[in-house]
Amino acid sequence: MLSIGRARLASTAQLIFISINAVGLLFGTIYNNKTPDFYEDNVHNKLGWLVTWTVSIQAILGLMRKYSRAEDVVKPSYDTTMAQYRNVQDLRGAQQYRYSQDSGQGTEPSTPRNSSPAPPQTFDEDREDTPMFSRDNDFKDVMGEKHNIWTKNTVKRIFSKRFLATTQHQVVAYVYALYDIADRLILFLGFATILSGLITYGGIFKADGIFSGLAHFVKGGIFFWYGLLTLGRVMGSFADIGWSWNIKPPASVVGARKAAAPTAEFVESFLIFLYGATNVWLEHLGETGKGWSSGDLEHVSISIMFFGGGLCGMLIESRAIRDLLNSTLASPPSSTPSSLAQWQTPRTYGFSTNPLPAIIILLLGMLMSAHHQSLLVSTKLHAMWGNLFFAAALARGATYLLMYLAPPTSLFPSRPPSEIVVAFCLISGGILFMSSNTDVVDVLAARDLDAMFVFTVAMGVTALLMAWEVVVLAVKAWAVGREARGVGAGWWLV
Repeated sequence: MLSIGRARLASTAQLIFISINAVGLLFGTIYNNKTPDFYEDNVHNKLGWLVTWTVSIQAILGLMRKYSRAEDVVKPSYDTTMAQYRNVQDLRGAQQYRYSQDSGQGTEPSTPRNSSPAPPQTFDEDREDTPMFSRDNDFKDVMGEKHNIWTKNTVKRIFSKRFLATTQHQVVAYVYALYDIADRLILFLGFATILSGLITYGGIFKADGIFSGLAHFVKGGIFFWYGLLTLGRVMGSFADIGWSWNIKPPASVVGARKAAAPTAEFVESFLIFLYGATNVWLEHLGETGKGWSSGDLEHVSISIMFFGGGLCGMLIESRAIRDLLNSTLASPPSSTPSSLAQWQTPRTYGFSTNPLPAIIILLLGMLMSAHHQSLLVSTKLHAMWGNLFFAAALARGATYLLMYLAPPTSLFPSRPPSEIVVAFCLISGGILFMSSNTDVVDVLAARDLDAMFVFTVAMGVTALLMAWEVVVLAVKAWAVGREARGVGAGWWLV
């Protein structure tokens, strides 16, 4: 979060992490050389190296970004300094009277060269157009002694000023873009690495078991991450695009790109639609070559429900569809004043209360709560996370009810308390979803562990994760405020 907040402390934190990670790599390499490979060709080892290289590259990009930012503050670009120099020369050429830096005064009126007295002279340090420069030191005063390297004839002969400016800006833009991509990528890479480590340590998901494992981990992981995202929205993340149950800021405040961002309900509907469109072809993947069972048909029906519900949700969120449906009353009759209240758009138009995503999750919870499994512990696990998704959908419905009765009127996040319940249920339900795969259920049955054991562990992990996320978001807010105040880093900070 320090890096997302553009904090100068980010590079220091990254270097500390890389140092600790290097120690872990050292011990891990020693352990691998001293022990046999119990899980051949596992993906955890590859993901570990991918994360290491990604974080290392991000640290290098961070140093480049820090250097480029320091250059922007300390040293002006070639185009800027040359423009300033030309402005000074233009002022000197247009000035009728000659000023002397030695005396600090203009030519005396009695001088034969002047036919009229010189105007009174003032010196304002804040004005750039004050012509108080000597012939020898004009360019030096504009650029500063530290920037004289950019005026060397050799540099000007090798690189044109246009090439220098264009290349510098392009490189900085690429560095910032790659750094931002790495910032978001390492979150998911770290999550996948932790899960793959647990899989490798447990020795599960081998042979055909990988299909059930991937299905539960991918689907449960989506709900897990959306729960984290929901908690972030409650804390104020994405308020600049109107996702924190607030009024969407105009383009004059956040820029055209953020002002054109779709609503959170549209994104939810799109994800539901995408899941249904892709998963309908994957439900029978683990039973390829065999007949379709009633369970396979149930899963395909759920995918079709996701496909249709997501598509309907996106259509409801479409502003073009809404305007088209309002075309019969697009404008009042000519004899009716257009300022009447009944011809104004409702207040609820400023906020999305699309219930389709919540309805789809509610139905999914109901279906999974009654989904028959071969083992009792598996049936109970499915019922647990199904009930949690059902509760999340009800809490989201409470949010929409509150927003419909009292639409938000501020740019600041409204933080409805019902969304904290949504976040908790989605995170814990996602963990239980991932734990309900065939291999984990077999391990639970073999160890004589019941579903309540997994449930209590998931609740504790969820509470700790939510507390940690709030702390991390607070650290990001502190870093953003620190940078906004212009607090610089000391010599001990890289």
